[in-house]
Parts: sequence; structure tokens; C-alpha cells
Amino acid sequence: MDVIALTGGIAAGKSTVARRWRGHGAVIIDADALAREAVAPGSAGLEAIAERFGAEVLDEHGTLDRGALGRRVFADEAERSALNAIVHPEVHRLYHESVARARDADPGALIVYDVPLLGQARGRDEFGLVVVVDAPAQTRVRRLVEHRGMTEEEARVRVAAQLTDDERRALADIVIDASGTLERTLEQADQVWSTVRSRASVGGAE
Repeated sequence: MDVIALTGGIAAGKSTVARRWRGHGAVIIDADALAREAVAPGSAGLEAIAERFGAEVLDEHGTLDRGALGRRVFADEAERSALNAIVHPEVHRLYHESVARARDADPGALIVYDVPLLGQARGRDEFGLVVVVDAPAQTRVRRLVEHRGMTEEEARVRVAAQLTDDERRALADIVIDASGTLERTLEQADQVWSTVRSRASVGGAE
């Protein structure tokens, strides 16, 4: 089966679903982890960011200061586009390397790409199945304030920088409604994973 894309807006509950699926045996490739690798100390990505945005986005150790960079790019579309032009190509390369390693290790593995920016950094047609973890924007703003310590203004800027709820749902083959309780979200995650495994089994039999 082709790689499954798992996406959702910030604080929607996508990581909760990814952890659940990992427990069911999925190979999870985390786009955020790849993005961190792309700008690790000594990387070409970090060098390019420092050249484009200045030393103020680095901390005293020469490591990326994500808070400083985030405050600069999330409120400015041109700055965000400049950052994406540096980071996305490197993440794309690292993604393909990760998929190749996973398939070499287990040709029958079900690979899930945990990717928040589907539709912005990656196209939905690259994947065999797209699962969207959905929660209303206002719910996600509240979660960012309550659980991540953001101000409401900071949270709204982060949410507004991504696709709208309608745009994200339009990408989906399957939607998991994560606006309710954790138990309900996990129940849906289990149901969807059962469906995914069944599809993979049918495809393998063919």
C-alpha cells in the first residue's frame, strides 16, 4: 500500500492518532522530526536560515531559536514563504530516505506520514490515502492556550497560518473528528486503522 498521509491542524489531535497507530504497528514518519533534522546544528538548512533571517533567530549556542523564528514568520506570509523555501526541499529529501529505509526493513510495513502541512508543503496526490484529524479552529485555539501556554493572539496567528478547516477536510479520504473526548478520538483512530489494514490486505491479495 502507498504511504498514508495523516494530517490535521495544529492542536487538532493528529499526534494522538499517530501514537495510537504506532501502537498498532504503523511505521510513523514524523514531518516535524524531519524538519528539526533539516535545521540541526551544522546543517546546510540552518546556515541558510541564519543567512536569510539573521543571527537573532539563533540562540547563544548557535542553535535555531524556534520561538524567535516562529514569532517572525507566522505573522508574515512573505517571511514564512522564505523559510519554507529553505526547509521544505530538505524535508522532502529526508522523507524519501525514511520511506526507503522503512520498506527495506519491512516490505509489508504500513507507513504513515504524520504531516501537518499537507496541501501547503506536500500534495495530497502523493499519497495512497489521506486521513484528516479534524477539530474546529476555535477548539484548537483553546487547546493551544490551555495546554501549550500561548496567548490567545499567538494561538490565533498559528491557526490562521495553516489551511482553513474546510480546505483541510477537502483533502480527506477519511476524517477523524477529534473535537470531543480523548476516548472518542481513540475509538475512531482504532476504527480507521482497522479499515486501513483491511484495504492493505485486499491490495496485497491482489
